[in-house]
Amino acid sequence: MSPLEPFGARLRRAMDGRGPLCVGIDPHASLLTEWGLNDDVAGLERFSRTVVEAVADRVAVLKPQSAFFERYGSRGLAVLEKSVEEARAAGALVVMDAKRGDIGSTMAAYAESFLHKDAPLFSDALTVSPYLGYGSLKPAVELARLSGCGLFVLALTSNPEGGEVQQALRPDGRTVGATVLAHLAAENAGEPPMGSFGAVVGATLGDLSSYDLDINGPLLAPGIGAQGATPADLPRVFGATLRNVVPNVSRGVLRHGPDVVALRDAAARFAEEIRAAVGTA
Repeated sequence: MSPLEPFGARLRRAMDGRGPLCVGIDPHASLLTEWGLNDDVAGLERFSRTVVEAVADRVAVLKPQSAFFERYGSRGLAVLEKSVEEARAAGALVVMDAKRGDIGSTMAAYAESFLHKDAPLFSDALTVSPYLGYGSLKPAVELARLSGCGLFVLALTSNPEGGEVQQALRPDGRTVGATVLAHLAAENAGEPPMGSFGAVVGATLGDLSSYDLDINGPLLAPGIGAQGATPADLPRVFGATLRNVVPNVSRGVLRHGPDVVALRDAAARFAEEIRAAVGTA
């Protein structure tokens, strides 16, 4: 397999050129209704195509949530395949939000589904869960390195329930979340300009100064918009690692559809606020 340039380098260039905004493609049934679309494959296709048309040529990252496509079965996955292909063709990096996590050959199969260059759903990066042990992600880490792709590993997530696992203390006194971050720092050590193995760290979590977020890799930050965080919160949450933060906005942009211009304007507003917050305006 001929690898792409490493994901971390491609992401750094995209963030510097287009700004760090990541827009989610989350076709909730309620959003389809708000757009005047039916909750069916035709509505899903119209929704996804419109989002890609509106922003794929101007934002750094698009993040489709696979669950909202999977619920329509094979026809929904066909829409997802086309959306990924068209988004990448327009210059956006695609992070597939599938949160896969398993062991052995099953984890390898999940990785091949999204990170092998010949896979129909080939994406630039994949979200994964380390909670069967970080070592269970080895097949995905290896394939990502081979293909020039990246991973975003759940570390300190924005959902309130996450704390019961991620903030649990290990025998060595370190939290589970901190342990995940340490593994990622080791994966990214010495990789210029930024490693390809990122963490998912919620923008809603407040002061995280007790955690070492300096993993030399990207920090995907959900929670802006509908979950209550704002771009202005980013400096307080991420401190000195701001430059590597990839803030994700989904409903805050998507609710402005189906008008393409309105979607573009909403994305541009968030991008401008994020640039100002991280000091790259």
